[in-house]
Amino acid sequence: MKIMYFPDTDTALIEFSDGAVEETKEVSEDIYLDLDKMGNLVSMTVEHAKEKANISEVSFLQMEKVVA
Repeated sequence: MKIMYFPDTDTALIEFSDGAVEETKEVSEDIYLDLDKMGNLVSMTVEHAKEKANISEVSFLQMEKVVA
C-alpha cells in the first residue's frame, strides 16, 4: 500500500495494488474508488484530504493474530 499526498491540490491517493483501473466510482463529491475488471479495489482518491481524511496525521498498526 502506498499513500501519496499532493499539497498543491490537497489530494490524497491511496494505492492498494498496482492493478489496471477498469472503472472509477464516485462515493461522494470528494471520494473516488478505482476498481479493476474483477471489481477489486485498486486505489482511492480523497479530495480536500486535510479536512476529509485528517491527512496531517497518518499511522499504521498491524495487529497480531490472536491464538486461542
